[in-house]
Amino acid sequence: MYITKVRLENFRNFSTVDFSPHENLNVIYGDNGAGKSSLLEAIHVLGFGRSFRTSRPDTFINDKEIRAAGFCQFTINNDSFKLGFTRSKAEGYLFSVDGQKTKKIADIVRLLPVQIFTPQSSDLILGAPLGRRRYLDWLLFHVEQQFQSLSGRYTNCLSQRNALLKQFDYSQAKAFKKQDVWLKQLAELGESISSLRETYVSRLNSEISALYSKFSPELDVVLRYTNGWEKGNSLEESLSKKVDRDIFRGSTSSGPHKADLQFIVDDKNAAEFMSRGQLRLLVSLLLLAEVKVLKELTGKQSIFLVDDITAELDAATREKFITTVLEQNTQVFVTTIEKNQMSFIQTYNKKKVFHVKHNHVIEE
Repeated sequence: MYITKVRLENFRNFSTVDFSPHENLNVIYGDNGAGKSSLLEAIHVLGFGRSFRTSRPDTFINDKEIRAAGFCQFTINNDSFKLGFTRSKAEGYLFSVDGQKTKKIADIVRLLPVQIFTPQSSDLILGAPLGRRRYLDWLLFHVEQQFQSLSGRYTNCLSQRNALLKQFDYSQAKAFKKQDVWLKQLAELGESISSLRETYVSRLNSEISALYSKFSPELDVVLRYTNGWEKGNSLEESLSKKVDRDIFRGSTSSGPHKADLQFIVDDKNAAEFMSRGQLRLLVSLLLLAEVKVLKELTGKQSIFLVDDITAELDAATREKFITTVLEQNTQVFVTTIEKNQMSFIQTYNKKKVFHVKHNHVIEE
């Protein structure tokens, strides 16, 4: 899988831009503020249905316009597909697949697996558990066909139970239990989600261990999943035990929506002792591990975006990392300020270099 063409309209500082990337390595360089990250952002929207830079997507619409649009053409096993989005200030997102319009993000996300490594990627380890659950669920979404439905049903069930909890006060626990028609279904769905996650954490452990040994062979890395409720109890038991607390808080305190993932390096929590540079390397390999597992299990290749690589990895590591990613037959887009910061690419025959300047993308 690889993107063969990208077109943007009224996206950030670009009025219109067209470029045709290489199926392997694409280096995008230019001054700060030139629009390098905007190109990756548009590809990210096509692969995730959202921006990685903002939670307010209207902000990527050019100030003078009312809508922005992005389009890409990509190839899978010699078959060509077209994917597009428009973002309107009045109507929100509208996506299209080969000309067929849809507002369902899942319709496009499944087609174009995208991973991104940015200066904020260390938040995967240092940030809130939500980011780590999303990391796991990206792989499940692309590998397990039933996961989207399973997750949606769990979220709906959780929402219904939380709404019911808010209707009772602390003295009404017995009355709540009689009306809690969601408990068994929530427990069953939650156990299924947790079981899938644990399976893929095991698979990721094998990959990250092998990858990390290439960069820091003296260190041992283990991913440790906590499922969101007490060890030794079923989810149904945990939900039943915590009714009083849940009524007091008005929300369900046990389940996979409370799960977390720890990154253990030499029997220590990586977040507590690793340097910023070490964390960046670990995160980059965690993302690459998912790309490898996805390819092994489904045959799907991913698009790998690396924003501002010099801020993340030192010279020797960035060369080794890019080479390792390319070994997976993965299409890579990497941004940098100066082209000479990526001088090692001169040895690569399969590449394109693009200069972003004055709101234009120039292929060299």
